[in-house]
Amino acid sequence: MTITIAIPDIQLTPGSTITISNLSWDDFETLLKDLGEKRNTRLTYYQGSLEIMSPLAIHERPHRIIAYIITTILEAQGRNWEDFGSTTLKRPNVAGVEPDTCFYIENASVVQGCTHLTLEQYPPPDLAIECDVTSQTTINAYIAIKVPEVWIYQNHQLTVYILENNNYCVVEYSPTFPNFPVTQLIPQLVQQAIEKGTRPMLQQLKQRIMDNR
Repeated sequence: MTITIAIPDIQLTPGSTITISNLSWDDFETLLKDLGEKRNTRLTYYQGSLEIMSPLAIHERPHRIIAYIITTILEAQGRNWEDFGSTTLKRPNVAGVEPDTCFYIENASVVQGCTHLTLEQYPPPDLAIECDVTSQTTINAYIAIKVPEVWIYQNHQLTVYILENNNYCVVEYSPTFPNFPVTQLIPQLVQQAIEKGTRPMLQQLKQRIMDNR
């Protein structure tokens, strides 16, 4: 006997992931509508393969701290940015991904006034942040969407990926923040925020940047 369960009815425990194969793009779009925006799962689609992840609470905090660090640096540098959070990025019929956080920085002015992001009208975000991602499906989705820079924070380490020749390569320094050793700095600041508080950490970071001007 075959038992069929509708995908929206599947209950995932925090920290778990399921993969569903042979799913059409239309099915993916329908699923996004059925699940809605107020949910605790992240979806990734690439060429018929769908991954649904239910993040742990511990997964959520680092990427929010990293987002605060990024905006603090940008503000101290007098640079504009637009934070699009976990907006679903879609390349129709090919890929869809929901980053933990994503930013427009070089293209911040391009998306001013944007309330509904579509990659047919706007460029992909300049930077996407992910925590605890090991899935090749997620990497392939980002390649298809052509996000130029992706940061993955995992096991208290930050890895910076930049898109070159339709593939990601690991680099030591971020092109977005070339004067900051982010692969060493970010893990230290995240731990400092957890141990001593986010606000004091950000205040010290901003003062350090101002002192080094």
